[in-house]
Amino acid sequence: MQHGIHPAYGPVVFRDTAVGSAFLTRSTATSTRTVEWEDGNTYPVVDVEISSVSHPFYTGTARVLDTAGRVEQFERRYGRPGAK
Repeated sequence: MQHGIHPAYGPVVFRDTAVGSAFLTRSTATSTRTVEWEDGNTYPVVDVEISSVSHPFYTGTARVLDTAGRVEQFERRYGRPGAK
């Protein structure tokens, strides 16, 4: 890597505002706000609206849309396209 052209890569706390959970990881994201972590050190904190803790796909609450039923409903209402 060339020196001086890459952003600083260090520990950052990401806090999920939807459920209030937080996790410490390494990132190039920066913030002016800081938080004292469980280990007693102070890290920059980045608030996110959704993370793997609150995302419906990861929590198992995702809904599957019935697209086949919607197509059949459209065909019943308006007929098959191209059929005359």
